[in-house]
Amino acid sequence: MYSVYILLCSDNTLYTGIAQNIEKRFQEHKEGKGSKYTRARKAVKIVYSKRCRNKSYALKREAEIKRLTRKKKDELINQK
Repeated sequence: MYSVYILLCSDNTLYTGIAQNIEKRFQEHKEGKGSKYTRARKAVKIVYSKRCRNKSYALKREAEIKRLTRKKKDELINQK
C-alpha cells in the first residue's frame, strides 16, 4: 500500500512525495539519501500523510498536492 506525504524542511518549505513505508522514506530523506530537494533543505518532520488504495492513486494525489498553493497545503495539513 502506498501513501502520500508532506515533509517540513529546515527552511520552512514543504516537500511532497509517495512511499510504501513513510517512516523508512523519511529516514532516507534525513540521511541525505532521499530527493535532491531534501538533501539541500534537510527534512525536519512529517506533517501530513494519507494512505492510498494503490500506487496510481498515490501518484495522482501527489501531483494534485504539488499544484496547491502554500496556503492550501497548510490548510490540508491543519485539517488533521
